[in-house]
Amino acid sequence: MAPTTAKTMAFKPNERNIFFHILTACNLSCEHCYINVEQHGKETVSRETMKEWLSLFMDPQKESNVIFLGGEPTLHPDLPFGIRTARELGYHSITVDSNGFLFHDFLERIRPDEIDYLSFSLDGPTAEVNDPIRGKGVYATCTENIRRAVEKGFHVSLIYTVSRLNIESLQLMPELLTRLGIKRFFIQVIGLRGKSAVDSTDNLQVAPDEWLSIIPDVAVNAAAMGIHVTYPKVFLAENEEFQCAGNVAENYFIFPNGRVYLCPLCEDFPINTFTIKDHKLIENPGLVEEKFFSLNIQEGCVMNKLLQPGNLAYDEEGNPTHRISCCLLKQEIQANS
Repeated sequence: MAPTTAKTMAFKPNERNIFFHILTACNLSCEHCYINVEQHGKETVSRETMKEWLSLFMDPQKESNVIFLGGEPTLHPDLPFGIRTARELGYHSITVDSNGFLFHDFLERIRPDEIDYLSFSLDGPTAEVNDPIRGKGVYATCTENIRRAVEKGFHVSLIYTVSRLNIESLQLMPELLTRLGIKRFFIQVIGLRGKSAVDSTDNLQVAPDEWLSIIPDVAVNAAAMGIHVTYPKVFLAENEEFQCAGNVAENYFIFPNGRVYLCPLCEDFPINTFTIKDHKLIENPGLVEEKFFSLNIQEGCVMNKLLQPGNLAYDEEGNPTHRISCCLLKQEIQANS
């Protein structure tokens, strides 16, 4: 196996990332779905609105990237139109995150050179692990469509959301990725958002020590096999400085009802910094998420402290045993070139 290099991916000051939820509908009902229709709406963004909002957030002076999300974005019949519009507007990169069902003949309606990455979500190396989380028959459909996409020449990546239901199977994923021809692997941490926040009787989150003892090792093994791996930093080392993406980066999380958040942890609450109204991005008054980003606390992320305090533990002197990084800070591991 090849030697690997790990690094923390610093926030880029001249980069703008647009996480565009073009609808909230989905054909699945995953255990850890973060969509909250009461807060995000049930609307589907129209073709005209899709073009308008893509234009609104495009900044030609910056490296602007767009990620099309849902619900399940391929349920939207005009997703190919949105992709081509983003390309015409000059977006630096275009990604589609799909659950793998690829509705409306998506692979036949879009060319591989029109998007940078087609990203699939899969939460287990086998149907026995994945399907209880994502739904019966999902594994077979998703892996078959991954094979089709790879054969057609699409750049394919895979997202694996780690929870108590599947962490023990994570070590088997690099072999599956190799068989499927996938070169990019995103290991995601489950957040207390959406369904995970509502169902407090079944905590799907992984303990800090378990995350730290398993995820980095799996990432190194995958990278040694030629797979580019990214995962949330989650915990800061003692000498690492905390940085909030809301202060030093540009990330916009857009929902069909016009809400625009700067922090994904806040999406279950009506504290969005912006709202799209009358073709403009309007800054909301009052106590919105942005007002908290400048607070400096020993626990690290102030939004985690406020919204997910169950993630924190303290020693006998009252100091946090782990400092939580910004949820958008990533660790990257790849084979040495």
